[in-house]
Amino acid sequence: MNRPHTPARRRRDERGSAAVEAVIGAAALTLFVSLTILGGRVAVAHQAVQASAADAARAASIARTAATAATDARSAAAATQANQQLRCATHEVAVDTSGFGVPVGSPASVTATVTCQVVVADLFLPGVPGTIQVQASMISPLDTHRGR
Repeated sequence: MNRPHTPARRRRDERGSAAVEAVIGAAALTLFVSLTILGGRVAVAHQAVQASAADAARAASIARTAATAATDARSAAAATQANQQLRCATHEVAVDTSGFGVPVGSPASVTATVTCQVVVADLFLPGVPGTIQVQASMISPLDTHRGR
């Protein structure tokens, strides 16, 4: 003989389900917030690296020699990253100064490439590495009629 469930019996069978739902909901919300922070952090880092590369290329293009251009580009990139408050695990600035070898009167340019390993290990996201590489390259023309 089947006995119908009484309201007291039903309540007893569902005890703890609200706690389980709350734990699952909190985990999903934490994951969503962490992914949003990750996206924001990478977007801000990308903008800062682009600005750093642009400043580095511009600083290199107004230098008089290739050696000075490379030094000025690295200094400008570091200053921009400091101003942008970008913290990189590793930071690299590569400057292509081959345009300084082009004869005066011919178009030439310099290229600055900035690479930054952005630290994201503090977000504790499964499947996300401890750092994410962000890279940007910018080109700046050399004055065609200025001595090199």
